[in-house]
Amino acid sequence: MAVGRVLRNRTAGLFLAAVVVSGFGSSAMRLAAGIWVKSLTGSDALAALALFAVWLPVLFGPLLGAVADRLPRKPLLVGTNVVLAASTAVLALVRVEGRVWLLFAVLVLYGCLSVLMDSAESAVVAGAVPAASLGDFNGLRMMANEGMKLVAPLTGAGLYARYGGGAVALLDAASFALAAGLYALLRVRRTAPRAPTGPGGWTAGLRQLWGSPVLRPLVLAASATMLCAGLNGATLYAVVDGTLGHSPAYAGVLSVAQGIGSVAVGLLAGPLMRRLPGRVFPAAGIALFGVAVGLRAVPSDAVALTACALIGAGLPCVLIAALTAVQRETPDAVLGRTAATADTLIMSPNAVALGIGAGLVARVDVGVLLPVVGAGAVVTAALLLVGRREPVVPAGPRVTAEA
Repeated sequence: MAVGRVLRNRTAGLFLAAVVVSGFGSSAMRLAAGIWVKSLTGSDALAALALFAVWLPVLFGPLLGAVADRLPRKPLLVGTNVVLAASTAVLALVRVEGRVWLLFAVLVLYGCLSVLMDSAESAVVAGAVPAASLGDFNGLRMMANEGMKLVAPLTGAGLYARYGGGAVALLDAASFALAAGLYALLRVRRTAPRAPTGPGGWTAGLRQLWGSPVLRPLVLAASATMLCAGLNGATLYAVVDGTLGHSPAYAGVLSVAQGIGSVAVGLLAGPLMRRLPGRVFPAAGIALFGVAVGLRAVPSDAVALTACALIGAGLPCVLIAALTAVQRETPDAVLGRTAATADTLIMSPNAVALGIGAGLVARVDVGVLLPVVGAGAVVTAALLLVGRREPVVPAGPRVTAEA
């Protein structure tokens, strides 16, 4: 099986192990950070700002991707994890409100270094994993990320309740230290030198995306889908309380259902991308997501759980397809910038839509809002599917950049 071939690839196996290890600590910390800030300050706004601090650096993806293209990628992966291990360990000192600024500083640093790591990882994986297996790898990576989200937040919340935020910070530090060790074991051969600054400056990634008939429609469709995902996410507690009649804690049950769907599609993504022609895989995923969003307006627990599982299965499809296409279609010298720019274009609408959705939920009944958002996603799928076709040029051999 293709999945078995990916797992037997030493570089791919080490990457997936690092994703599991660091992803566990990161997921636990993201949840605990908001709780931590809330307990120190008593402010709901500052608690929400803790999550925003992590997402903020995504807006500067093209610039951070340019930095990643200028540095040797294996040392970058090792070094960023070492820095994160040290900085998160320092958070054990945050015990009073006056030091909450330190927590925000580390969260912003974490966001910046995460963008750098994602850019470097995309480039190294593209050079180490055969082009035909990139979909399998990216699906497995999605499965690993989502699998950690099923258990890590509960672990982080439990640790925080029992031992405080310092314990969660030390768990995160240990996960980054172990990830640094795994990245240090990578064998990445330098076969072609790159200019210190790389070609085209920090806008090279945007030009690469916009100029490619393969990448442009996928990134635009993923961006529109994440806009719908943000609007959908903003309705979570309105659905839990107003539609289903449960306490806010029931949101955790729905999140588990969504995670199960994402784990399933991560395992199947590679085979489906090989069997389905062209843009059918991402378009089908977007359409499934859109239908499921509309179903969330139904006042039924069984329907709500099914819809969340379908959202978890549908939403990642276009993300996996877009990342795989970026890795296949982009020259190594600008791959870091292109991957980071794509991440910015795809993820930024989600953050914007969360804010817009919060306002809409206060004014529009979710029984109306959710079907409209779902219909928007289905239209996005149709536009992607019927868009102008371009001949697909088989990916040639890729040269890895450095050790």
